[in-house]
Amino acid sequence: MARVAGVELPDGKRVEYSLRLLYGIGPTLAKRVVQRANITGNPKMRELTEEQLNRVREIIDREYVVEGDLRREVNDNIRRLIDIGSYRGLRHRRGLPVRGQRTRTNARTKRGARKTVAGKRRVAAKK
Repeated sequence: MARVAGVELPDGKRVEYSLRLLYGIGPTLAKRVVQRANITGNPKMRELTEEQLNRVREIIDREYVVEGDLRREVNDNIRRLIDIGSYRGLRHRRGLPVRGQRTRTNARTKRGARKTVAGKRRVAAKK
């Protein structure tokens, strides 16, 4: 198994798909890295030469923030929003949607299971 940015990448997968297992590398970035490393065709990880693998490692290490550094950066940004007391920080602190979504309905994943409130049932129409 090839090791890139501290993560073991599976040998049986194609290079582009294996790179996507790194936190911070998606489909577009994976294609760009493969092109920059001059890898032609669509090889599996085990088919890469040591030189090609080193080029991929070098490109990722030099040009992109991935894995632990990126996770730390994202957490620091959220922590900063919370510390300065911004609206987005308050939403993070309360565990509610941050990007303007409605919460009257939906947002069940963020808000948790429904809590039944007494006296909310509709009163049947009197005849």
